Amino acid sequence: MPTVRLAYGDAGLDVEIADDRVTIVEPEFHEGAADPAAEVQRVFRQPDAGPPLREVVQKGQTVAVSLCDATRPQPRDLMIPALLAELDGIVRIEDVVLLIATGTHRANTDEELRAMLGDDVVDTVRIVNHDAADRSSLQWCGYHGDDVPVWLNREWTDADFRVTTGFVEPHFFAGFSGGPKMVAPGLAGLDTVLVLHDAARIGSPRATWGVCEGNPVHDDIRAIAAAADVGFSTDVILNRNHEVVSAYGGELSAMHRAARRAARAIAMRALPHRFEVVVTTNSGFPLDQNLYQAVKGMSAAAEIVREGGTIICAAECRDGFPDHGSYRSALSSAESPVGLLAQIADREQTMTDQWQVQKQAQVQNSARVLVHSDYLSDHDLRSAHFTPCADVSEAVEQALHEAGPDARVCVLPDGPQTIPYVIEDGP
Repeated sequence: MPTVRLAYGDAGLDVEIADDRVTIVEPEFHEGAADPAAEVQRVFRQPDAGPPLREVVQKGQTVAVSLCDATRPQPRDLMIPALLAELDGIVRIEDVVLLIATGTHRANTDEELRAMLGDDVVDTVRIVNHDAADRSSLQWCGYHGDDVPVWLNREWTDADFRVTTGFVEPHFFAGFSGGPKMVAPGLAGLDTVLVLHDAARIGSPRATWGVCEGNPVHDDIRAIAAAADVGFSTDVILNRNHEVVSAYGGELSAMHRAARRAARAIAMRALPHRFEVVVTTNSGFPLDQNLYQAVKGMSAAAEIVREGGTIICAAECRDGFPDHGSYRSALSSAESPVGLLAQIADREQTMTDQWQVQKQAQVQNSARVLVHSDYLSDHDLRSAHFTPCADVSEAVEQALHEAGPDARVCVLPDGPQTIPYVIEDGP
């Protein structure tokens, strides 16, 4: 049988699947830019919308820069030095602060920051991990969007000039990553995040992959970012090897629309029918470092699995559930995914990480989900309502056998880097 390489941790995972019953769906491969550093630098001088960066930032201003945390493969080691080089001679390095847009994730360690940014940046630029729960570090910004109470990082609001940096790919309930998400939820207070991720918004059929306009989550995120007076934004598109394909820059909303068009063409794939079995991943490290993030890979598979079918997700989860946040305890608060959804529907106030539990339970309510992980025990996985999977190849063979002689399997080797959809349903 042919071998399929799944994105799993750093090394990947090989599985064997009968070739007469398998469809392999991958993002359209684009070669990385010949000179990624030059491509990233280019958009500061030749933006997609608005004037170049050096024409809008003023001499002597303080500058706050938003960037992704360690759970995201943003090429910060290219983007941040390029930005700092462009600011050189206009603002002092001591007047620049790099804000790690953690949302509700944990703070990044010094070791992680050095891996993300390089020693030179860490040793010369002030870096602050956003803390959504620290009210003293937040500034009240009023109500925006659909009555969302907005608290944002005070380092961000106090700066004279604000820059977002990130990368764009489809997102399982916000439509696409990057752009305005680098303001909220990235730099938002917990009260703001809880409203943006409440049960009604997450439960909307428009809160899904590749949908921004009319998506109640993204509509409010855009409204918050529009009110935040972002001076310049830049995002990149990555290929499956996490290489920079293209960069986008300038005025936030127009820049992000251009990046979304490119990401949609690369990542979203139409299929003629659903499948009895779907194998997925969470794109390997760093995205598959915990079970919480792996819900994205499962959600991608859910787009094309038949009702009552089987999803097999391979996610390394070296960071466990993780242990911080409420995700693990929330999963154990009910005996089944149906119970979790009922509990969420009855809850008057959103709790931390409820949104991930809600999306996970929606997937588990429509399909059996098996998880292969080298770092989570069978007990851990069962406590999260998953079926442990020791061998992906054997699990696929067994699931196909149980589904019948005409059953078919679809493999998403790169997980949520490829978002499949059934043609009759539309993207």
